[in-house]
Amino acid sequence: MAKKVDPITLSVVRGVLETTQREMTVALENTARSSVFNLAHDYSNAIFNHVPEMIMQGQDIPIHLGSLIPAMKCVAGYFGDDIHPGDVLLHNDPAYMGSHMIDTCMYKPVFYQGELVFWTVCKGHLTDIGGPVPAGYNPDAKELYAEGLRIPPVKIFDKGEKRYDVMNMILTNMRARRDQEGDFNAQLGAVQVGERNLIALLDKYGLEEVRACIDELMGMADRQMRSLMKKVPDGVYSGSAIVEDAGHGLGDMEITATVTIADDSCHIKIGSPPQVPYFINSYEGNSYSGVYLGVMMFAQLPPPYNEGLYRCVSVDMGPKGTLCNAKEPAPHMNCTTTPMETLTDAVRLAFEQAVPDLVSASWGHANGCNIAGWDTRHDEEYVTMVLASIISGAGATPQQDGWHACGPECCFGALTSGDVELLEYSYPIIIHRYSLMTDSGGAGKYRGGSGTCWEVEPIDKPMTFITFGEGRRIPAVGAAGAKSEMVEPKVGRIEISREDRVDLIKTNVIETINPGERAANMNPGGGGYGNPFERPVEKVLHDVKNRLVSIEGARRDYGVVIKDAEGLEIDQVATDSLRADQAAAQ
Repeated sequence: MAKKVDPITLSVVRGVLETTQREMTVALENTARSSVFNLAHDYSNAIFNHVPEMIMQGQDIPIHLGSLIPAMKCVAGYFGDDIHPGDVLLHNDPAYMGSHMIDTCMYKPVFYQGELVFWTVCKGHLTDIGGPVPAGYNPDAKELYAEGLRIPPVKIFDKGEKRYDVMNMILTNMRARRDQEGDFNAQLGAVQVGERNLIALLDKYGLEEVRACIDELMGMADRQMRSLMKKVPDGVYSGSAIVEDAGHGLGDMEITATVTIADDSCHIKIGSPPQVPYFINSYEGNSYSGVYLGVMMFAQLPPPYNEGLYRCVSVDMGPKGTLCNAKEPAPHMNCTTTPMETLTDAVRLAFEQAVPDLVSASWGHANGCNIAGWDTRHDEEYVTMVLASIISGAGATPQQDGWHACGPECCFGALTSGDVELLEYSYPIIIHRYSLMTDSGGAGKYRGGSGTCWEVEPIDKPMTFITFGEGRRIPAVGAAGAKSEMVEPKVGRIEISREDRVDLIKTNVIETINPGERAANMNPGGGGYGNPFERPVEKVLHDVKNRLVSIEGARRDYGVVIKDAEGLEIDQVATDSLRADQAAAQ
């Protein structure tokens, strides 16, 4: 019989767990070396119990958090009983349930009175992981080995003794070693902070009381999800979404999600095509993140957020060797954005079939760039993933417009772009533009959030410019009848300005940008919600005045006619006529 928990003690223990996770995050942010960590916040921290089950996840990057659940189990299972006080483990390999190998994860077992009681875990996106292409994203890779250094579960501290040989081997295989070493040290600090706080909690309340509180928190999450599933009509619902051909010549590919609801349980079966010789394959651990994000876009439950949420959710990723259940040696580095965001959309659309009023529109998919080169100021190589370049628009909801510059979908608002000045200080670049983009938000009764443009120029040396992602032809999927007539402004693209021309790029490529040339990365907006011709005229006019929507976009996407560009007055007669014609055509 479960121990009864005092509600005040439960509240305090819950608060300590939440605060511990946040303090891990603060420690990481304040001590990290790279802009990916200290500006963009592309990392996640979590706490697991001894089982191991995730008992506290941060409000961090969804693509990290879902995959941490199977990864933690895999890594702990790999070592079995060979886990001791003072150990610290490292891992990034997708074949061991990792997400993609540049997301490197550190695990610290927490012992109390000789017993393993917790794990503190920190996953972060390093700026480089070795391999032939700086920053890891290699659009030419045909296999995993052409993408970077695979790190299967390995001890970097063994019973408190640092394995300098192991760390030196890993760091020697990475570019910009100083950044990688600094970020590894920040991750180590985060898991140590977590260990310190958890031991203090056990000293105060004792192991039995703390475990009882954790069991109750897990049960709370479980009951909330089951209660929601009981409100969904029993049945089978399907959704599908397209992974667009981003230059690999393999054509568009479809991912399907079939959701079966029975009483308070949910089963999700994923269907995807065979894996491809291109860097968009997703291994099983990573795909859990896409599925769970699709579930949570529907569920929108309050905290606590822990593994209890998914006790009533079972998942079938389909056979091995497929796009969403890849097997070695499939290349995979782009998988945390493509196809994860498409997988998320398929799950979300299946739930929209079941309960249309609870589902939001899709967010803009990631369409970004990495940069690398030589920094003459320090006489060393630089390399970084430009997280600011993937900031897209959020999807609209049944209640409101989507947020601007909040995506992409895989990060769901947890990613930040950082100050332009700090990026210019960190790297030998000039950022000429960082702005919202007109007409990028999906049309709807509630408009999708606007995407962004990030334009860069190297200062004194050529810069390698690597593109990744998709959403350059197919805009973010709307909901509840949302539709855009103007598609081109709502998808991603890259413009490279050279002396005599501007090159438009919609594929994943590796380019060299010289001083005096500029590369502009333009991101998609979020999807709209509802019929755009039902959007109030005054809201459309407000968007035009704020350059979120153009005069042409107002007419074509919303049926709102504006007389002239100077006065910005509504032609009410023409607007009523255009909207009436549209309604009659339906």
